[in-house]
Amino acid sequence: MSDSKTMTDAEWREKLSPEQYHVLREGGTERAFTGKYDKNKQDGEYHCAACGQVVFESSDKYDSGSGWPSFTDPAESDSVETKRDTSHGMVRTEVLCANCESHLGHVFPDGPGESGLRYCINSAALDFAPEG
Repeated sequence: MSDSKTMTDAEWREKLSPEQYHVLREGGTERAFTGKYDKNKQDGEYHCAACGQVVFESSDKYDSGSGWPSFTDPAESDSVETKRDTSHGMVRTEVLCANCESHLGHVFPDGPGESGLRYCINSAALDFAPEG
């Protein structure tokens, strides 16, 4: 199979579940409070479900009450990229995996951390690796 930057649409469809494809490759969003990682409290790393890159860590996760896993910061400053998103009649900042450019979620300026940011991420865009 191709590396994640050169994969064809057919290869992505084969690799990902229909929900993952919709979120990661089409910029979709899972319904609030339905994702498997929203209430996850285990220590570990969150990886991009498309390519496996570490994008967030449990030490930066918190319960925002939004219904999606929320983080104050990415795992590394270059783990994710952001871009302006004007879809659905709103202006938001989209969060993408810096490695494969898959859609992870959005970032908002209402977080509790030092950065003041809330990375609101779809569970379908993530794989979790418990610590240990």
